[in-house]
Amino acid sequence: MMHEKMAAIGKNTKSSCHLRSNSLPSAAHPLVSQFEGNLQRLKGSEATSSLSSSSLSHKLNDMQDLHDCIDKLLQLPIEQATLAQTCHDKLVDELLERSLILLEICSTAEDFLLQSKESMHKLQSVIRRKRGNETEFEVEGAKYLALRKMMKKKIRKAVENLKAMKNENNDSSTSPVLSFLKEAEAITLSSLECLLLFISDPKGHSKNSRWSAITKLMQPKREVCDSQEPNKNEFVKVDAALQSLINHRPSFGENFQSDMENLKMCIQDLEMGVEQLSRKLIRNRVTLLNIFNH
Repeated sequence: MMHEKMAAIGKNTKSSCHLRSNSLPSAAHPLVSQFEGNLQRLKGSEATSSLSSSSLSHKLNDMQDLHDCIDKLLQLPIEQATLAQTCHDKLVDELLERSLILLEICSTAEDFLLQSKESMHKLQSVIRRKRGNETEFEVEGAKYLALRKMMKKKIRKAVENLKAMKNENNDSSTSPVLSFLKEAEAITLSSLECLLLFISDPKGHSKNSRWSAITKLMQPKREVCDSQEPNKNEFVKVDAALQSLINHRPSFGENFQSDMENLKMCIQDLEMGVEQLSRKLIRNRVTLLNIFNH
């Protein structure tokens, strides 16, 4: 079927595609410059050692801009002809399958954010009522921490799958638009990995975690509230403060409600960013389907 489509494009299109593949990388097309600028911003953000909720929000915005640019490129008739001309059936299936995986990762992140928000609302409800006794708070707190533990386990698995998928993305192509698609896919995978790790643990899952645990045991015991460490993100601050409260150390949770409010705003920003990114990924997938089905 794909070979029939390719034959139907005609000799003029073949000539145009040949010229396009030779000229696009050095052409002063504004979309090319826009794409490369967005790509470099995202790559630059990967080089930073720390990851905050604000930097993640910027990263999500940059990904949206990147895929907006991809959409505009895919609307160009000559780019559509190039894709139809150069993509064989197997490559088409791979592109569509991997675009679906990106959407599934976004959906997973959205689910984690929604579950965190709903569980946190239950905790806030217990606190606001003031009629809720200590046992009720401990029950809801334990449920929240159990949810976080489950999320971390699922995120570890998801990140492993992401890394495997990134390693598979090593196909070289002479088609510029196809190269753009693959570059956008690769940086989106990396950015979504950052998002998942932020939800789970800002330091990721270090191979030296056992050594870190040993060094902590060797350090003198200090009464330090984990939730007050400046480098910890909103999720980790709430986790630490909540665990301290459940362990009957109220002084460690004196900023717990403000920590929860900060986490609530963080989740709202990330939810909005992931939702908008998903819409753009869906739009680009539909465009690809239309290109390959005509």
